[in-house]
Amino acid sequence: MKSTTATCSTPLHIWLIPVIWTVALGLWGLSRQNSVWRDEAATWQVAQRSTSDIVRLLEHVDVVHGLYYLFMHGLFECFGPSTAVLRLPSVLAIAVGALCVAVIGLRLAGPWAGLGGGLVFGVLPAVQFYLQEGRPYALVAAGAGVATSLLVTMLQGRHQKRGWAAYCCAVLMCGWLNWLALLILPAHLVTLVWTRAARGVWARWATASAVAISGTLPLILFSMRQSAQVSWIPPLTWHMLIGPAVLLAVGGLGCLLAGPGAGRLSVASVGLPLLAVPQMGLIGLSLFQPLFVDRYILFSLLGLAILIGGALGAAVRVVAQWSPKASLWTLPVILAVAMIALLPQSLAKRSPASRVDDVLAAAAQTRQLKRDGDGVLFIPSARRDTRLVSPEAFTGLHDIALATSPKDSGTLKGEEAIPSQVRTAMLAQHRIILITDATGVAKPARGERDRTKIEVLEKYFTPLSDEQARGRRVIVYERLVPAP
Repeated sequence: MKSTTATCSTPLHIWLIPVIWTVALGLWGLSRQNSVWRDEAATWQVAQRSTSDIVRLLEHVDVVHGLYYLFMHGLFECFGPSTAVLRLPSVLAIAVGALCVAVIGLRLAGPWAGLGGGLVFGVLPAVQFYLQEGRPYALVAAGAGVATSLLVTMLQGRHQKRGWAAYCCAVLMCGWLNWLALLILPAHLVTLVWTRAARGVWARWATASAVAISGTLPLILFSMRQSAQVSWIPPLTWHMLIGPAVLLAVGGLGCLLAGPGAGRLSVASVGLPLLAVPQMGLIGLSLFQPLFVDRYILFSLLGLAILIGGALGAAVRVVAQWSPKASLWTLPVILAVAMIALLPQSLAKRSPASRVDDVLAAAAQTRQLKRDGDGVLFIPSARRDTRLVSPEAFTGLHDIALATSPKDSGTLKGEEAIPSQVRTAMLAQHRIILITDATGVAKPARGERDRTKIEVLEKYFTPLSDEQARGRRVIVYERLVPAP
């Protein structure tokens, strides 16, 4: 057994290798062939507004992402907007999560469990997806990892006062990045019950949790006024439970292989609640208000990585009993096999096709097809993000339907004129460029304004070109029928 841990006993190795590995996975294909999809486009355009304009926006929409937008605004101010600046925070955040998994595994089950869990975290398919996403979910995972590692530290009796204060701050940060991250608290509650924590630990944890919840409560209450933003989430169905069921099954298997650790602090008592409780909690909330979207609880996969790390540590110990030299290769071989098996998914998640659409592809097509003086329309109006992310591609074009810009209206997509005014403005144009969703993605037009746009185009205009790329469609229309 001594020989199996000799090369991996230095704590520096345990956390440094997973961090470097995760950053390498994140930098691999980071630009996704220079594509940005609609959710990232929201981050991109909001982050380029002034602080006061961002605050004004948050009064109407996306207050739940307010802290993240202000953070990205600071980065864009310092380094300028680019896909690297947009996504690199997520890469580094997932690396922090991998570090935390490694530290937790090391403390609870030894160096191989820590190293294995830290390496596995960045390889998980869902983590690979959000590893390169310009949204706050990776940052939430990092905060949850820090909070969980601090909890383990407190349960081991180290750095009590400062540790609980740091724990409170970590949970509070998670809550302000996405208040559903507070589901980490019931997960930690189960860990305290499982490990039969002392009364003093319970009191300090309850105090830290109450402060974190109180600090997040204003955001929760204010975001309730913007609940229409999640109206797109479908009601919970049985097929939506397949993913959580698979994760829980894998986590349960990892728990058995690593050892249940009943009544004591272990990878099972920390990892299994962290995986299962947020999943079950979000399912429970979704019975009342549809909210089940896997990215909201991405942080729960920290628990899965901890459990898998524990199982890998147990596997190394078993192999070491009959061949100490062979045990040194157990983890690298398993990781290599996993990477080969997941390679198709890894490549797919780094392609533009992995997201719904690509804002930059539509902007590039517009740049090629436009003529100075052309009008431009967006159906639905949310597709105006194409112009907001790449304004230079729309130089010389007239946004026909726009009455008040997104910045001036404090919205993401701006305010458009009434249908009759849109109709009049369209009939004054000789050529119109329409930016909409690709055929396989597009939904029927909603609202009188969009139906008016389509009616006028079909009645008075003829399409000259129709280009589709990466989920978006750019159509050039020319007016052939005289205006009435």
